[in-house]
Amino acid sequence: MFGTAHELLREDVPGRAVASAVRFKKKLFYFCSEVSDATTLKRIQQFIDHGFDITVFGFRRTRYNTGYEPAWPYVPLGLTVDGRYWHRLRAMAGALPAIIANRRRLKNAALFYARNLDQLMLALFARLIAMSRAPIVYEVLDIPPFLAGRGPGSMVLRWIERLCLRGVRLLVLSSPAFHRQYYAATQKYRGPWFLLENKLHPSIAAVGRPAAGSESREKGRPWVVGYFGLIRGQGTFDLMTRLAERLQGRVVFRFRGALTTVDPAKFDIAIARLPNMEFGGPYLPHQDLEALYRDVDFAWALDLEHTDHNSRWLMPCRFYESGYFGVPCLAVRSFEVGSVLERHHIGFTFERPLEDQLVHFFETLTVSDYEHIRARLRAVPQEMFVASDDATRLCTLMEGFTRPQRG
Repeated sequence: MFGTAHELLREDVPGRAVASAVRFKKKLFYFCSEVSDATTLKRIQQFIDHGFDITVFGFRRTRYNTGYEPAWPYVPLGLTVDGRYWHRLRAMAGALPAIIANRRRLKNAALFYARNLDQLMLALFARLIAMSRAPIVYEVLDIPPFLAGRGPGSMVLRWIERLCLRGVRLLVLSSPAFHRQYYAATQKYRGPWFLLENKLHPSIAAVGRPAAGSESREKGRPWVVGYFGLIRGQGTFDLMTRLAERLQGRVVFRFRGALTTVDPAKFDIAIARLPNMEFGGPYLPHQDLEALYRDVDFAWALDLEHTDHNSRWLMPCRFYESGYFGVPCLAVRSFEVGSVLERHHIGFTFERPLEDQLVHFFETLTVSDYEHIRARLRAVPQEMFVASDDATRLCTLMEGFTRPQRG
């Protein structure tokens, strides 16, 4: 479940977290690149629930949820743009005065938590100017192309990350392949790491999960493929557009969420031109999931944006979302998510040429074959998709790094 971090976690006593919250001040400074991001909000709430006293140093982006106002102490660091790395470097430099201005507050840190490399560098800077010895936890949800590339710039950035990793107490990853294929193999990282998957919050249990065989598919209607969340990768969208053209009357592609690395003009043209491509706009990540997945037959999990690295290694949020609601994923064979689907026989995977394979699949798929896979998926224990004590164990680990403070 997690790597060498188990050597740091000697026991898992449920009441220990609450007792520790009373005994110690646990000031945690959280550095993030997007303060309104759904996963950021979830992580912050998990830390607050555990008893950490959170102050967030964060940037904003303009893609969605721009009106969100944090309910916890927040130091704004400026504005960044998704995917524009030179802009992010300038934004990092622009954030330094705000960090320096808060150096007295930073002296009280029990822990620093940084998401992604640029935030790790800022957290290391914050610890330096505060003359603090507080440990740093480094969380990685994606391996971006500027770290996985083969050019001289990528080599320099990997060298910088290796230096930064020396100052990290714990590495937190959302997919085991990130450790296996990148941190262990490329960065030669030998320190402790913790697997914190993108599972659903336990409160999702209030919605309820469909049981195996609880409903049957209406015969004769088109198959519906849902792509919900961050809609990214122009190559991915282009493939879906070609499929929609070839499978009119047989398959409907339904989109909800926010565009990231897809050309908005091309997206709008395709949606307007093809009657079997639909876009319903943004949604509330936790609240609307049941309604979204109730009306689709498949979840699209073929990420083709960075097929040599990140797309191949990650475990997408939609795997956990669709799995909980009993909707099988479509994925690429040999990718991490595809391997999980094949291991448990709970989804459908495809090899290249993807377009021809997918067309053949939808032209020959029978309802009985589909229902067989869906029944297997709905029989899987919900612990595969819903977090249990994962965040609590991480918080207990981090709490063990902190030193008692008088207060």
